[in-house]
Amino acid sequence: MRYPFALECGVYITTYEQDHALHQTPLAVARGWVLVALLYAIPWFLPNYYVSILNMVAIYTIAALGLNLLTGVTGQISVGHGAFTGMGAFTVGYLMKQGLPFWVAMPLAGLTAAAVGALFGLPSARLKGLYLAIASLAAQVILTFFFTRADWFTGGIHSMSVRRPSFFGHTLSGERSYFYLALTVALLLGVFAQNLLRTRIGRAFMAVRDRDLAAEVMGIDLFRTKVTAFALSAFYAGIAGAIWAPYVMIISPEQFEIHLSIELLAMIIIGGMGSVMGSVYGAAFMTVMPIVVRELAMLLEPVFPSVGTKLLLIRDAAFGAAIVLFLIFEPEGLAKLWRNIKDYFRLWPFGYSKS
Repeated sequence: MRYPFALECGVYITTYEQDHALHQTPLAVARGWVLVALLYAIPWFLPNYYVSILNMVAIYTIAALGLNLLTGVTGQISVGHGAFTGMGAFTVGYLMKQGLPFWVAMPLAGLTAAAVGALFGLPSARLKGLYLAIASLAAQVILTFFFTRADWFTGGIHSMSVRRPSFFGHTLSGERSYFYLALTVALLLGVFAQNLLRTRIGRAFMAVRDRDLAAEVMGIDLFRTKVTAFALSAFYAGIAGAIWAPYVMIISPEQFEIHLSIELLAMIIIGGMGSVMGSVYGAAFMTVMPIVVRELAMLLEPVFPSVGTKLLLIRDAAFGAAIVLFLIFEPEGLAKLWRNIKDYFRLWPFGYSKS
């Protein structure tokens, strides 16, 4: 007799359908639905300030997912992801000013960013490593220059105002209502990314990352695979920008310079390269860390009066230290740490001991 919610004592796969399933045990499926229900319920128990933090985590998660598909899964280094996010943000603002509703402008913004990402991904067919990083840096510089000079599209050096979207006549003006939009899009794109890794395209991405020459010998079209990865990554970035723009309501080119690209790269390094959940963990860590540093600085200010004037320096130092420490002690990021914790308690109290 089979008990669907019994404790896990093994995974016994007898069909290919079970092997390809997103969750291979009924208990894992139940945990997933409980987690989704908690995510939708938690804003009702938090003040608006904490819900605003969750909003930024959801938006950053979408952008980090795209970069993880490109860098973590396909192995293509990119330091221009912030510019693709800006392309999505300015595109949705421009289209909404032309009279299009947000629900039409958002996917169009993602597709526009994908087209731009595919264009700048063309050199990836012949470049790799440091040279590809420099090429993606060129994309960042070119798009930043375009954002600054294209007054008709972005407003140039002046800020662009973007109105909040409406849903059946109800404007998403509150933190809680906007969180449901950001969370829903993040969940849908996260599930899509997780399923993509189990498809032929996802396996081709990983083959290119592991050894592109061997992948080409196996019949994988390197050019098409790499450009597809760039386009898909930029699409995610464009969707993140399209949700970000109406949320902050005022956007400018300075928000999408190289510092944003570096932050997104840090998110996938700290969260876990090639891991969908790692993108979530990294986005949460990089969003919460500056807040924690600021709160600690305020607590220490009575003892060290000058700490308030050096807050930006302290934040950048903590930012760099976190990246270095994770690269040294846990290169696979927070996702690997969480897997280690789960594995420990799955075997506890019968864990192996060397004594």
